[in-house]
Amino acid sequence: MTNIVILVGNLGADPERRSTTGGTDVATFSLGTSRPKRDSEGKTYKDASGFTAKDTEWHRIICFNGLGRTIAQHASKGMLVSVRGRLHYTRWTDREGVERYGCEVIADDVQFLSRPRQAPAGGSTEPQSDLDDDVPF
Repeated sequence: MTNIVILVGNLGADPERRSTTGGTDVATFSLGTSRPKRDSEGKTYKDASGFTAKDTEWHRIICFNGLGRTIAQHASKGMLVSVRGRLHYTRWTDREGVERYGCEVIADDVQFLSRPRQAPAGGSTEPQSDLDDDVPF
């Protein structure tokens, strides 16, 4: 049996990096994926402007050690990335004693499909909207 997930989407925020007490580097980020919104008949839904409406889903991605360090150093909000990994379900008890459940993707590989824009003299970095020329399709 196999547990493989492949997602392509945009980072919802800059990655967060931490280290465990055992010295393992961990980077986490949210990844947004979109698909066309459908009406009750299954047809693509258009908004008032005539554009195809999108449903966006958010996925929690976790990267360990070298991959985690690379992601924390080079990835930024809005970048387009491809993630290959596996689903991992978690269960925990929150501070109020309520049992919670979650799902996350443990990444084995993350490919950058866009580059962050170079910051102007006093500005912030925004990702390029086009794909890298060296990414094979």
